Formats: sequence, C-alpha cells, structure tokens
Amino acid sequence: MAWPLFTFTLAILSLFIHYGVVYSSVDGSRRTTTMLLPLFPPKNTSRRAEISRRQLLNSPANARMSLHDDLLINGYYTTHIWIGTPPQKFALIVDTGSTVTYVPCSSCKKCGNHQDPKFQPEMSSSYQSVKCDKACPCDLKRQQCIYERRYAEMSSSFGLLGDDVISFGNLSELGPQRAVFGCEIAETGDLYSQRADGIMGLGRGDVSIVDQLVGKHVISDSFSLCYGGMDFGGGAMVLGGIKTPAHMVFTKSDFGRSPYYNIELKEIHVAGKPLKINPRVFGGEHGTILDSGTTYAYLPEAAFIAFKSSVMKELHSLKQIKGPDPSFNDICFSGAGSDVSQLAKNFPHVDMVFSDGKKLTLSPENYLFKHLKVRGAYCLGIFPNGKNPTSLLGGIVVRNTLVTYDRENERIGFWKTNCSELWDRLNLSPPPPSPSTPVLSGLDNRNSTAHMSPSPAPSKPPGYNIPGEVKIGIVTFYLLLSVNYLELKTRIPELAHLIAQELDVNVSQVRIMNFSMKGNDSLTKWAVFPAGSTDYMRNATAMEIIGRLAEHHPLLQDSFGRYKLFNWGIEPPTERKHWPRNYLVLVVPFLVVFIVGASAPVGWLIWRRRLEQALPYEPVGSVETVAHEQELQPLK
Repeated sequence: MAWPLFTFTLAILSLFIHYGVVYSSVDGSRRTTTMLLPLFPPKNTSRRAEISRRQLLNSPANARMSLHDDLLINGYYTTHIWIGTPPQKFALIVDTGSTVTYVPCSSCKKCGNHQDPKFQPEMSSSYQSVKCDKACPCDLKRQQCIYERRYAEMSSSFGLLGDDVISFGNLSELGPQRAVFGCEIAETGDLYSQRADGIMGLGRGDVSIVDQLVGKHVISDSFSLCYGGMDFGGGAMVLGGIKTPAHMVFTKSDFGRSPYYNIELKEIHVAGKPLKINPRVFGGEHGTILDSGTTYAYLPEAAFIAFKSSVMKELHSLKQIKGPDPSFNDICFSGAGSDVSQLAKNFPHVDMVFSDGKKLTLSPENYLFKHLKVRGAYCLGIFPNGKNPTSLLGGIVVRNTLVTYDRENERIGFWKTNCSELWDRLNLSPPPPSPSTPVLSGLDNRNSTAHMSPSPAPSKPPGYNIPGEVKIGIVTFYLLLSVNYLELKTRIPELAHLIAQELDVNVSQVRIMNFSMKGNDSLTKWAVFPAGSTDYMRNATAMEIIGRLAEHHPLLQDSFGRYKLFNWGIEPPTERKHWPRNYLVLVVPFLVVFIVGASAPVGWLIWRRRLEQALPYEPVGSVETVAHEQELQPLK
C-alpha cells in the first residue's frame, strides 16, 4: 500500500506542477499584454499584422516613452533609456535645450551619486569609442572624440563620445538603434548633485538623439512632449511623427534665427486683456524659447511687471502671503483651495497670442506652482529674466499640453489635453514589443481652429499602463534621536502615532524602515505609504507631506530628547501583490503533497492495526501453526 500511495502522490505533484507552469506562463503573458495594450487589445492578430506590414512600408516607426515627474524635489522630467549589450538602464532629463545625450562613465572620478550605476563600456559587447577626426574635438591621449557642455546655472559636463546600441523601452515601436552619446568623466554644479543620471539632448545638432535617428531614416523629423498636470505629473514623449490632433494650433519656429526651438510670441492677455507693453519685448535676442529642461517661465523685466500687475488685479478674494523659501521673493496667494480643477474660479486665464493671431489658452496650473508650506496656497511660476531680453518658457507653461516639434516644417504645435491619458485622447494604444506591431502612418498637418480652451484637470489618477504614470510610491525621511536603542524600541508605536498626527496621515501609513545605533543616538528611517490598498500617492498629497517635513515636522514630545529630521525624498512604487497570482498554484500543490506525504505513514499504521484486529490470534506452538510448519520441505 505504501508504494501505490507514493506513486499517487507523485502523480498529483506532476499534475499540479504542470498546471502551475502553464498557468504562470499564461498569466505572465497576459500581464505583459495588459501593460502594453491598455486600451485596444487586438481582435484579429493576423489581419492586424498584415496592416502593420503595409503601414511599415509607408511610414517610419516612432519611439513612445513615458515621462516621470520629478518636479516635487528636483524640478525636471525624466525618461528611461537603455544603453549597451546587455542593456544598462538610465534616467535622463528630457531637455530640448541640449544637443548631446550623456550618462556618467564608470571611469568618472568627478561624478555625483545618481539613481542608477554608471555606464560600464567594458561590460557592453556592442560599445565602440568614437575615434578622432576633423569633425570633432579630440583627446590626443586617448585618440577619442570629446564633448563639453556648460549651462547658465554654472553646471557643466565633460566626457568622451562613444557609440552603442540605445533602446527606448517596451512602449516603443522603434527597435534598438546605434547612436553616439557622451560618456561623462567630469560634471559640476546641478549636474553633479542631481538624482537623474544625465541629459537626453533633443536640441538641433549633429549629436542630438533626434538628428541621429532622423539621419538613419528610422523616424520622421519630428518629436512630441506632453507634460502632466499639477496634481498627477508624469507624461509622455514620442520620438518621430504622430497623427496630428485636429485642434492642434501651430506657430512658426525660425530655425535660422536661433539654435533653440523658438516661437513668435506677439502678445500675452490676462483675463482677455492684453498687457500694456510694446509687443517687440518678446522678440529680443533669440525671441521666445521653449525649453523643456527649464522648470518655470522667465520674461523680460517689462513683460514680467505687466503680467504680475494684471494677474493681481484679478485676484479679489485671495490674500498675498510670503513664499515657501525666504531666499526668494516669491509672489504667493492663499485661500484658493486644494482642488486644482477649481483654480479658474480664483485665478484668471491667460492667452499667449502668436504672430499669426492664433492663441494658446493657459489654465492657472500653467503659471502657478503649489506653496510647499501652506495648504491651498499658490505662487507665480513666471519670473523676471533679469537683464536678458530673451523670453524663456519652461515646462510649467505646457503642463497638460501636447507640444509637437515639427522640425521638417519648422513649426511648433500646441494641443491642450490631459497628458495622463494621451494615448486615449489620440485614439492610440501603446504597441506590444513584437516586430509586427502596427505603425502609425501619415501626418495630418491640417489646422482647423486657431483657439484652444484649457482641458479640465483629471478627476482620478492614471494607471501604470498609460503615459503619465504616477511615480511616487512612498515619501521617506530620516530621524536622528538622542535616545538609546533599548528605550526607543519600546516606544516605536507611540512615535509612529505622533508622526502620523503631525503629517496629517493615518497611522497605518507610517512605517519604520530601518533602525540603527549612532553612539548613544538612534538613527531611524521612516516611510509614509499611500492610503488604503493603492500602490501610489497623488503628487498633491506627497507635496503636502514634504511641505510639512520642510517645516521640520513632526514636532515631537520632550521625552524623545533632541532630534534631527533630514534627507526626505520620494521613491517609486514597489511591485507588490503580484506573487500570489503566479506562485499560489505552485505553493498549494506542494502543501497538498506535504500533507498527503505526512499523513501516509499514519494511514498505513491505521490500516495495519485494523488488519491485525481482523485476524484471529494464534499463540506460537499451537497445533495449526505446527501443522503448517510441517508442510515445509527440509533443505537437502
């Protein structure tokens, strides 16, 4: 009986393992498809593939990529690329004002600590150095081309040029491409201290990633950026052409005047009234420049004064307050409430009028930023540009606006939309990573209207499988207390309750992540998690928490002694709640097998006991026993 039972157990195990493997495979495939095709899963794959092959003959592919909002802490947007074979991942600031894409090199001795490891050329089988020729500055010692970039805020980057395979992620229909990039060996200023790894240069120049891809004829001469709103952040980027939305407004960009992407801004209207200034004020030096690497907007002195005065005349029920940082003379107002979608009730709309009379209407989130210390307060995100006559429009001006840089036709288009739902708004679905995915064909450049109204703020945060994914998973901070380990250990629940109360969150959201001793002091790392069962928190919520931390909250009781709060920041969501779906089918059968295996000896003993009880007892030496023994033949 033991052997058949063992065989039966193995059969059950094999069946469950087979089923588990199949289930895991199918589920994994379904999750990949869901991430890449969130809107329109294919109903007829063979027909879809045939359409794809036909379109591929008529139109270049494009690289669709998600943008990540780091405005809360660092004031920029990043995207992810992968370099080398095998690929090494990097988070790069999206910058239309830069012409070189660069990442820190493993040999860099003067590079800061960034969010990803440095690029290791020696670990990439596809890496090639760019040898010196007449077309590039040369490092004579290495006989390799070099680059150097210096920026207005006094930061700089210097390094060697390399050539390797660059991949754009699993949303991209464009496959990996060889491209020249910078391998940093020195950086200074903000580039040294920033969390992002480097810069993705989208400007106009031979080494620009856009120029290189266009030169290879793998994308059309165009790209688009869509920055998320004040609350949800994120966004999307497309390298290459997309079908132009019907209501996109284009204005001319004079490529011959400036190496930067400029527009011909003629007037600014506040609440429908033009600023009382000379329109030529916006045409100084390089004109009006769009720069995705700049956070805010900067106007010539005369234009800024007129703009500030016109906005303040429209604010009837708000109170002017001091800014969050005493080092700056920010112009801020309280009493507007925390609902971004209702800001238009307190702040005026602003129109940017181009030279051809077309308008781009800005909602309040396009010229305001949230006060970090006062809830329901906002500050002007437009500043004077000192003595510089150039008007500089940074990312704040194009929040929830799809901006298409149509380089082929030397024009720039604007379309107000919800960037967190861009694929849906464009009636597109991110393609799967198969070579036979559909390719967008054709560019519809017709412009049917000259005016756009602001798109309302989204009513709910986006999911992970669409552009504009909310990146903030937790808010972290360190707390150093002058209390010894043994005393503090028993008071952790009390401390968590105080932190939750001071940060205005539920105590279940506050968790201690690390605990160590520093002499007689205790160093603790804390995290504030999203409320409920969600995997991420809204930007507005994270901003309020960080604002309180910046005010040196929480304020603890004297019984906790002296304390210091420092190093607060944000971290992306962690993948959780997925393992049971994949591994439960493996865990359950093993539990079944274990239970069956453990019960088998017990069952065998019970069966043996019952068998013995069913047979009559016969003592040794009884007559029948002797008789049976006599039947045995003796050995010869």
